[in-house]
Amino acid sequence: MGTLYLVRHGQASFGAADYDQLSALGERQAERLGAHWSGQGLRIDVVLMGSLQRHAQTWAGIARGAGWDHAPQIWPGLNEYDAEAVIRAVLPEGSGSLGDPHTPEGQRTHFRRLRDGLKQWMAGTVSPQGMPDYDGFVRGITGALDHLRQHHVGQRVLIVSSGGPIATAVAHALSLSPDASIDLNMRIRNSSVTELVFNPKRHSLLTFNTLPHLDSPDLRDWVTYA
Repeated sequence: MGTLYLVRHGQASFGAADYDQLSALGERQAERLGAHWSGQGLRIDVVLMGSLQRHAQTWAGIARGAGWDHAPQIWPGLNEYDAEAVIRAVLPEGSGSLGDPHTPEGQRTHFRRLRDGLKQWMAGTVSPQGMPDYDGFVRGITGALDHLRQHHVGQRVLIVSSGGPIATAVAHALSLSPDASIDLNMRIRNSSVTELVFNPKRHSLLTFNTLPHLDSPDLRDWVTYA
């Protein structure tokens, strides 16, 4: 059996002009996860990650904390969907505004529209600009899982990715519906760890969305979702 650790990136820059950058807190989350793993004596054989900046920055923080020097394999199929494109695909005609994400109401509107857009993209009723269809998105993730089963059984593999791909991987392992993967996606916390075990035939879920490195009362403010 092999073990796969799926890590969602640290807190990014929600509401900023460029979301694809870790915040200072996101960097601390990633480095603390690496330090926690080092303290547990965990060793990783292989690292895969998407090609987004927040993936690279999260891996860099983990590596600093753990003292690791692995050269990660870049796997673009592990990249997140474009949330802005998904939302724009379901905006009322003539509406160019995505709303103000800095207000509580703006955040609620953002995630309500995102859920709607994801459902319609998965059903094939909208085609967000610059994105593959949903089947293509899923193939990018399952392709990475297939690669692990073919080449890395018996090893400990780390994947650094985003909420959408991690939720999709879990839904695939559990044979869940696309709608169920949306619910999983919305619950995945920054720098959280999801564990799967795998053999040449399949992946099986072991743990989901855990924060062992932030499990103390003084770090409660470090738990984030965006």
